[in-house]
Amino acid sequence: MTVLEYMKNNLVRLDGGMGTMLQKSGLLPGELPERWNITHPEKITDIHRQYFDAGSNIVNTNTFGANCLKFGDEELEEIIKAAVKNAEAARNTSTGAQVKFIALDIGPLGRLLKPYGDFDFDDAVECYAKTVKIGAQCGIDLIFIETMNDSLDTKAAVLAAKENSDLPIFVSNAYGEDGCLMTGASPAAMVALLEGLGVNAIGANCSLGPAELAGVVSEYLKYSSLPVILKPNAGLPKSVDGKTVYDVLPEEFSDLMCDYIKNGIRIFGGCCGTNPEYIRKTVQKAKNITPKPVTDKNITMVSSYTHAVIFDKSPVLIGERINPTGKKLFKEALRNNDIDYILNEGLKQQEKGVHILDVNVGLPEIDEKAMLEKVCFELQAIIDLPLQIDTTNIGAMETALRHYNGKAMINSVNGKEENMREIFPLVKKYGGLVVCLTLDEDGIPETAEKRVEIAKKIIKTAKEYGISKKDLIFDTLAMTVSADNNSAIATLGALNTIKNELKCHTSLGVSNVSFGLPHRDILNGAFFTLALENGLSAAIMNPNSNEMMKSYYAFKALKGLDENCSDFIENIENYAISQSSATANSPVSENLPDAESELQRAVIKGLKEKAGSIVSSLLENTDPLEIVNSQIIPALDIVGKGFENKTMYLPQLLMSAEAASAAFEKIKIKMKENPTETVSKGKFVIATVKGDIHDIGKNIVKLIMENYGFEVYDLGKDVAPEKIVEEAIRTNTKLVGLSALMTTTVPAMAETIKHLREKAPYVKVIVGGAVLTKEYADSIGADFYAKDAMETVRYSMEVMENEKAV
Repeated sequence: MTVLEYMKNNLVRLDGGMGTMLQKSGLLPGELPERWNITHPEKITDIHRQYFDAGSNIVNTNTFGANCLKFGDEELEEIIKAAVKNAEAARNTSTGAQVKFIALDIGPLGRLLKPYGDFDFDDAVECYAKTVKIGAQCGIDLIFIETMNDSLDTKAAVLAAKENSDLPIFVSNAYGEDGCLMTGASPAAMVALLEGLGVNAIGANCSLGPAELAGVVSEYLKYSSLPVILKPNAGLPKSVDGKTVYDVLPEEFSDLMCDYIKNGIRIFGGCCGTNPEYIRKTVQKAKNITPKPVTDKNITMVSSYTHAVIFDKSPVLIGERINPTGKKLFKEALRNNDIDYILNEGLKQQEKGVHILDVNVGLPEIDEKAMLEKVCFELQAIIDLPLQIDTTNIGAMETALRHYNGKAMINSVNGKEENMREIFPLVKKYGGLVVCLTLDEDGIPETAEKRVEIAKKIIKTAKEYGISKKDLIFDTLAMTVSADNNSAIATLGALNTIKNELKCHTSLGVSNVSFGLPHRDILNGAFFTLALENGLSAAIMNPNSNEMMKSYYAFKALKGLDENCSDFIENIENYAISQSSATANSPVSENLPDAESELQRAVIKGLKEKAGSIVSSLLENTDPLEIVNSQIIPALDIVGKGFENKTMYLPQLLMSAEAASAAFEKIKIKMKENPTETVSKGKFVIATVKGDIHDIGKNIVKLIMENYGFEVYDLGKDVAPEKIVEEAIRTNTKLVGLSALMTTTVPAMAETIKHLREKAPYVKVIVGGAVLTKEYADSIGADFYAKDAMETVRYSMEVMENEKAV
């Protein structure tokens, strides 16, 4: 029996924490747990056996950090083979009578991917692939990708698993207190991405206890059509007599888990702080619970790296302005590789309120494949809207889909047999909501009935590839009424039938209807309203069109889609004006017109090249420190406060910091002309502690601290306590930052603090990491627990201000 066969009618019981058990078995601070597969196989086998004996159906191999960034190829192969062998030995000797499976455990690489970090997506896929290939050759039953805190890194691991094995794939992500991944993705966004990629089960693990994950679990159960996984920590950690303990005991843990199982969780276990007793208790209490059926939620959605856009009753607006058709300036921008111009087009449409951006860069004289990949990459760096990838170039489409962070819209497929056979395999592999044009080898039918027939053919062919109707959205093709005064009737008729009889979502390029006529905006607005009334789900449109936007807000208010008419009231004043004055009064025109505010906007929006260019101009007649203190720092503060208030996410914080860095580079060059001037706020030593190779958090803190004027001495990852103390003394710093991601490396953090207290007692120690809490930080002697980079900045500035006052 395979794990997929078993999970159809049964609850699936996972194991609990490995790091917790390893520490109990004698793993020393700084030791790499994966090497114990070779050096202490009997202890690893015993831990696995205890979980099988407690009732686990699935035990994860001790390979969480087994990757090519941490180990050489030969050692990596030896570790993974030994890990699988240890798990097999446990399965063979366990007294448990339940069905048993072995999962290859894969954790994050510990590197932040571009554009927010320095690691390439394709390199990440290759790195994960090495682990997958070895594990698959060893006869494992499934691949379990867990504790992933970034959506793009998750996608890299999944693609590696799909491309190098045919094994079932379970994926579990690590959510913070705000209910999002570290880089901003909501549970709904991850459901969209992972269902699109075709994994077999999804859910959450680590970071928080069972009670704190209630909101995350609820969102998964609402949107997921796949079995949902839950592996929480045993509450929050604290240090007692030098040992890490957790505040939720097995009795409480198992009660909470059973409540989740009754609500629909199908796959359950534990993470940090849990042990076989937690699993045993939960298994015993859950044995008489009837599994809640997994149902297809039939939800049509796309996603970005932060959120999902749901296609439901409220119409979705797709901005059409990133497209060279009929746009002279845009064509010039493509020819000149002027990415800032293209990014501004995206930003302006986002500010106008569109939900998705169409991206078309097709010009005969440019390399469309390279340009589409670059534009999508740069747009996703600074804009959190989902993208519609719009191209007829199959190679360009695949490259863009592969690297897209989320579940994209795909524009488009049509009823031509050859076209469907090209596009649907890409949709199946990478996921996506595909726009389906109701045309075929005979062209665009004149009648609504024939367009509906083409839609049925597309639905049938998509089904052959395992693509359901919820991932198809039909464009019934708006044609110009100046050439055929019945064309709009055919378009609307087909749209109505597809939406109400075929039960599929619909989309239109609305403005095509008015081509060749005067005052096109008036006709477009009227046609948009008619289309909405006939069941239009989404419009590819120009958000600068007053008539279109008036139609949109009025329709929502009149159809009961705008509670208390709040959207109408808030936005309609921007459009209730004559077209001639639209430009002067539009929300976009409010964007900061002078040089000072333009610099702040460039920093806030993450426009690196523009920020550098503006500073170069300002430096001609403005003091460098004046630019820093009156413009760059206030802009960073705006972003920082947005991040702290959860109105902005980590990627936006990082790209803003990158733009500020570009501005600072110009300022540094200028200030070399006058060495007496300085922008330094103080010195800051930072490191990831001994035994931990995860440096994402550390690198984020480094970047933000540098932008606030601190001299950062980065010692890297896996740094011994002695080296950190030595650097603190050498630099005479007042601030040291320590980072740790893994439970097994937190003792090394405590050891480092102990050394600092002995050799450099004047230093303030800031600690951070996914496994830490304020209480735990206090218990190991840290001065401050920072849950994110901005808290590190605030505390450091306070310390340095106090130093000046003394």
